[in-house]
Amino acid sequence: MSDLVVAVVGASGALGSRVAARLLDRGDTVVGTARSTASLDDRYTTTAPGRWWTCPLDLRNPAAGDALVDLVHAGPGHLDAVVVASGVVAFGDLASTPDDVLEELFVTNVLGPLWLLRRLVPLLAERQGVVVQLSAVVAEQPLPGMAAYSASKAGLSAAGAALTRELRRRRIRVVDVRPPHTETGLADRAIAGDAPRLPVGLDPDRVAERIVAALDDPGTTELPSDSFADPD
Repeated sequence: MSDLVVAVVGASGALGSRVAARLLDRGDTVVGTARSTASLDDRYTTTAPGRWWTCPLDLRNPAAGDALVDLVHAGPGHLDAVVVASGVVAFGDLASTPDDVLEELFVTNVLGPLWLLRRLVPLLAERQGVVVQLSAVVAEQPLPGMAAYSASKAGLSAAGAALTRELRRRRIRVVDVRPPHTETGLADRAIAGDAPRLPVGLDPDRVAERIVAALDDPGTTELPSDSFADPD
């Protein structure tokens, strides 16, 4: 795959920004989204003229994807793939987790990507496109003190498994990426609670590289946590 138009949701984050940079460096066109476009890297306006578009998008808003669809129609004209690299985390036992925190975890991590994808399916179907979603290792191995976060990521992963089959009829490939703990700084930006002591995480550059490779490989529908293990 080359000369793609890819929407990177969460393009201001540690992983999203790296994915966007790799795509731009190889000549693709990227539509970068974030809750505020002021947080997006504006250097690409001059270093990748005509190939860097930005769009404000808040996954907590069910209709947020409409603006992205409108921008694609007005700008690049089509969409080959979307990489959903946005999410939130919270720590703490369930009994002490406020209701609004539980709600934001599921709205941002599960409902938001589904609301967005509903709106992007027609565009992606036109191009036999790809959906890459970032869940997490906790979708496979839920942890105490992270029950709500684990459940939200497991929900996203389950949706991806179902959509892999559902969207196959429309020639859309879905890739669920479940990396182990990665040094993105997300744990330090938890919406509630304090992170437990965590081992040194994966290099985010390495994870971004695997995401772009999965985007290109028509045989890949998931990257489970053990696929990130160091080769012997």
